Amino acid sequence: MKCSHIRGVTPAPPRALGCEECIGHGTRWVHLRLCLSCGHVGCCDSSPGKHATKHHQHTGHPIMASFEPGERWTWCYVDEIELPVPAEAEAYLR
Repeated sequence: MKCSHIRGVTPAPPRALGCEECIGHGTRWVHLRLCLSCGHVGCCDSSPGKHATKHHQHTGHPIMASFEPGERWTWCYVDEIELPVPAEAEAYLR
């Protein structure tokens, strides 16, 4: 399966160093994801808040990248497929 959504994404810098919603609520996260469309930083589905998925559901932004140090992968929520990180996004990852 191929993903056409990655081609339409212009990576944006992260808006925070942690999950934006968890920081606001004073809660914890497990792993972080970076929305490549707008720079939103949300927590993964193993976290209680699942804010990265909720961000996708609310905005329709399709591609999230791992925002964990040393991890290099992206996920398309629409096609449910893992993808390599676009070169333009590398500078925004940790």
